[in-house]
Amino acid sequence: MTDLTNLTLSAALDGMAAGDFSSEELTKAHIDACMDAADLNAFITTTFEHAMDGAKASDARRKSGTVGKLEGAPLGVKDLFCTEGVKTTAASKILGEFTPTYESSVTANMKADGMVMLGKLNLDEFAMGSANETSAFGPVINPWRKDEDLVPGGSSGGSAAAVAAGICLGATATDTGGSIRQPASFTGTVGIKPTYGRCSRWGTVAFASSLDQAGPIAKTVKDSAILLGSMAGYDPKDSTSIDAPVPDWTKSCERSVKGLRIGIPKEYSIDGMPPEIQTLWDEGIAWMKDAGAEIVPITLPHTKYALPAYYIVAPAEASSNLARYDGMRYGTRVDGADLNDTYEKTRAAGFGAEVQRRIMIGTYVLSAGYYDAYYLQAQKVRTRIVQDFENAWESCDAILTPTAPSAPFAVGRKVTDPVQMYLNDIFTVTTNLAGLPGISVPAGLDKDGLPLGLQIIGKAMDEDTVFAAASALEKAAGFTARPEKWWT
Repeated sequence: MTDLTNLTLSAALDGMAAGDFSSEELTKAHIDACMDAADLNAFITTTFEHAMDGAKASDARRKSGTVGKLEGAPLGVKDLFCTEGVKTTAASKILGEFTPTYESSVTANMKADGMVMLGKLNLDEFAMGSANETSAFGPVINPWRKDEDLVPGGSSGGSAAAVAAGICLGATATDTGGSIRQPASFTGTVGIKPTYGRCSRWGTVAFASSLDQAGPIAKTVKDSAILLGSMAGYDPKDSTSIDAPVPDWTKSCERSVKGLRIGIPKEYSIDGMPPEIQTLWDEGIAWMKDAGAEIVPITLPHTKYALPAYYIVAPAEASSNLARYDGMRYGTRVDGADLNDTYEKTRAAGFGAEVQRRIMIGTYVLSAGYYDAYYLQAQKVRTRIVQDFENAWESCDAILTPTAPSAPFAVGRKVTDPVQMYLNDIFTVTTNLAGLPGISVPAGLDKDGLPLGLQIIGKAMDEDTVFAAASALEKAAGFTARPEKWWT
């Protein structure tokens, strides 16, 4: 019998529809694969017994003729989404044994569509990181390991590693400054951050509310279209949710890009970028041209200010959002001599170093005397970045860039240098600041055989064009490499 863990989500759904195998068989195969891959540390919490019950229920629904978009598919959920009755940690000690009595809107949509949840996936603590090394539950290991353990990227490293390793058919993720697309690039998977507001943030643990957006990580562009079609939708519980229909984006993957204008921003050719990434970018440009697209040089002049602006806005919002974790109502609590001492001891014990760093930065830039100099200036830069994209759309329909400035690096190599770690988001933060959709597609390997991704950025609410361009890029790249299953 075919190894069911090698299937794409699309092929698995087709196989169950044809009666080639059941959800129970598919789920059992993925549970076995998860257990074999324990060394990757991709999961924080597994729900295998619950998953098998869900698979049996899905098979019964299929027999009765009730079939959802994700019917019977075993998937992983980033442990930033609240799941009713299943512990939610945000990869932090501060939440302790917190078990929500409610379901996030995104996972509720997916469960209504027939998702079988294998468990909760590891991440950087409160989604703050670019390597999945800040988790209180230990780092995730990239399945593309060579002579040493490599990071899978972050913060959605557990999601990316699990999909790349074939231990789930797809996974939810979140992207605040590149946390879907950068780990997708590092693991040879596809990751899309949709337009801000496409997916509800209700029930998702907040990092930076004006930047956070949920999206999927998958094996193929079509798989990501299927997953996003289930995750997205208007939610009256989220004031930033966009009231707009959710198209069938799988049809977008079949759309021709002939005549499409693809912008190439000169500012993304940065000093110190490995020549093989520039070469891959040049190949991507040639592939899009061969597919019938028109290549248009563009300029995004405020790109160089995006990273510093992001690392002011995001920590500022994080310092406000994380103020709720004080040990008073839920989660970890360390008693002190008085209330202030209890707060201090609880947060010192519950928050990791990177989270503490960002809270301190955020509190500082919002404080009296510094608000105008830092936070207000960063918001002005953000407006200029939005204007840059608006100007670019006058001459192009989508933008092609590298996803990350490097291939995956060794665990521990950059964790002690926050600035070097932050530079991993240099190509991705602009889309979050502007609220635009962006997708990373695996397009090649570096000299060491490690995956590299290319990114398509689109206009707000134009995921149709993003999926069309990404599908053309995927087809031209012909990326079929997979990591060797050293963990088995």
